[in-house]
Amino acid sequence: MNAKESKTERIDVRTTVAAKQLLQQAAATSHKSVSEFLLENGLQAAEATLADRRLFVLNDDRWQAFQAALDRPVAEKPQLKKLLTEPGVFD
Repeated sequence: MNAKESKTERIDVRTTVAAKQLLQQAAATSHKSVSEFLLENGLQAAEATLADRRLFVLNDDRWQAFQAALDRPVAEKPQLKKLLTEPGVFD
């Protein structure tokens, strides 16, 4: 988040008394307000959650193997075809 950006959006969170007290204690220990604590830690968690989906770091050997896998012709998979075409347990 850019420090120069103005904060115009709001996020409301409902929680239990115990969860609120825990967040307040953690924020106080970090010398932050609860809002600052939640925003900072929430953004870190969001970045970590999305990192596996946005960034792939491979060495040269693994990159070549990845490229080879992408370039391989599609193989017929009868078991998978059967699984996806038959009715499921909840159908």
